[in-house]
Amino acid sequence: METTGARTRNRRGEGARLRDDILAAATAVLDETGDGQAVTLRAVARRAGISAPSIYPHFPDRDAILLALVRDAFAELTAQLRAAAPSLPAVCDAYLAFAAARPHRYRLMFGGVYDAAPAVHAGSLPAEEATALGRDALTVFVEAIDACVRSGRSTSTDPYADAIALWLGLHGLAHQRSVLSEFPWPADITDRLIHSLAHLEV
Repeated sequence: METTGARTRNRRGEGARLRDDILAAATAVLDETGDGQAVTLRAVARRAGISAPSIYPHFPDRDAILLALVRDAFAELTAQLRAAAPSLPAVCDAYLAFAAARPHRYRLMFGGVYDAAPAVHAGSLPAEEATALGRDALTVFVEAIDACVRSGRSTSTDPYADAIALWLGLHGLAHQRSVLSEFPWPADITDRLIHSLAHLEV
């Protein structure tokens, strides 16, 4: 893994820049190693060219860095889904493409090394904030299914519930594709999921 030399100190008022640099370093460690466990304070500090104590004014611990990475990943995913909307097939393709292109970040988002439950239990992360992490991304699915209903292409009576079902189907497919890359997946497997779970008219 690439390391950097000593980092030039930020001028007064440039603390936000250091925070961004820390996150960029953590992302690089994750992407380069493919292992969320490798994102330690020491590894991030080394990658950013700073001392580990320099991290604390911005992130109190390793979990705070991982949470920030999860938030950034969800923001990136949501932006890609919105760029593909309102076409439901395009939204689904964008979701699967993100999972394939960002496998390490994707695992971190959904049950990887970071687990929001202990933070919620300890009171360091509000429960509503934890449940809101993927809300914007899910909303894109809800809106896409609702658009299909309004255009007469879907018989869904509950776009929100069906969006959750569709996400679960896509999430399962994304995961299985990552661990069973040689499996002979049907060419139309995504279309089958979309038509079935979003109640699209054939």
